[in-house]
Amino acid sequence: MDGDPAIEPQLDGFSRVLPLPYRVALIIIMGIWAWGLNLHYLSVIKIDVPSLIRYPGRSSPHHPPHHLSTYRIAAFLTIPLALSLFLFWALTNGSPKDIAAWEILPNLYLLILVVGFIAPIPFVSRNGRSRTLATLKRISIGGIAEAQDGKFGDILLADALTSYAKVLGDLFISLCMFFSSKHSSTGPPNRNCGGGFWVPFIIAIPSLIRLRQCITEYFRVQNANKRSGQISPTTGWGGVHLANALKYSSAFPVIILSALQRYPEPSRLGMSEVTLFRLWLFFVFVNSAYSFYWDVARDWDLTLFSSKKERENPEYPYGLRSHRWFHAKEFYYAAIVMDAMLRCTWSFKLSPHLDHFNDLEGGIFLMEALEVFRRWVWIFFRVETEWGEYHRMEE
Repeated sequence: MDGDPAIEPQLDGFSRVLPLPYRVALIIIMGIWAWGLNLHYLSVIKIDVPSLIRYPGRSSPHHPPHHLSTYRIAAFLTIPLALSLFLFWALTNGSPKDIAAWEILPNLYLLILVVGFIAPIPFVSRNGRSRTLATLKRISIGGIAEAQDGKFGDILLADALTSYAKVLGDLFISLCMFFSSKHSSTGPPNRNCGGGFWVPFIIAIPSLIRLRQCITEYFRVQNANKRSGQISPTTGWGGVHLANALKYSSAFPVIILSALQRYPEPSRLGMSEVTLFRLWLFFVFVNSAYSFYWDVARDWDLTLFSSKKERENPEYPYGLRSHRWFHAKEFYYAAIVMDAMLRCTWSFKLSPHLDHFNDLEGGIFLMEALEVFRRWVWIFFRVETEWGEYHRMEE
């Protein structure tokens, strides 16, 4: 790609500062720092996350705690990102031609990022790295460990991937453009690169992973009940896993209809633009409402959507529960409001002033970053809920 401005569409100001490959890398690094903060704060309030996810323990008291190792990994990957960005800015100075010419810099950093995850890092234990890679390999096809082997860790990681679905799509677009002779990966993102199938399919992969995990859990419960000859009082007949699978399935119509809206009229299955938008609006509302309910009622085990008697139980604040590790009830209420708002960012499209916000490159990046933030907050309360379950089982 020669970066000829006559060939390239207009490059927006945001992409001149943060081309697509750098945006992908930045959000991934943000997620690693966020996970370190999760581990750090949860350890402060005496929640042992490594034991919940069956992560290898420290063989010596002289070894750094898990959150410190995570911070070190994040710093190890952040420093070259900062150096690469400063060098890129110095060499390009906002010139579209130079930005296209120096596309090797951000893509070289993406290679460093991949190698950093796979290759041994001096301050990361070999057992921990092997365990992380084994978990990624297992969940990449929707696999899920047994409870004693780290099932909760598989669920956390797979759920985190659903928040990175659009980032994974951008990573594919970036690589597709890099290897294309017609586009520069640092130019205006071509979200139809590789055809109309691949980007929606990649965005759907994390939901497919969780869907398969839910179905696997359902059949495990069914088989356990058959072996015992009765329905387990703790796991029931497995209906909760089917309901969870339905939640992840509700993402697929949204992905398909979002893709169809970007295509010209002949590719819209005979439907008008208005019809497609109304269908998309219906399914995105269902997906958001269902996901919000599940976050609050199932993942966080709060009583906000329970019966009036349970919701207003005098033993605990309105809509919460009796066992809480975060002592300030305001944390829970703030998390509920935040989750509801960030589950509904699609509503910008209903505003005459903000309807194109999600189509701007800066807007897309902000929405992806906010989803990572939402997942970061979600993890605190999801882990806290699991820790409560763990303690009740121990008792």
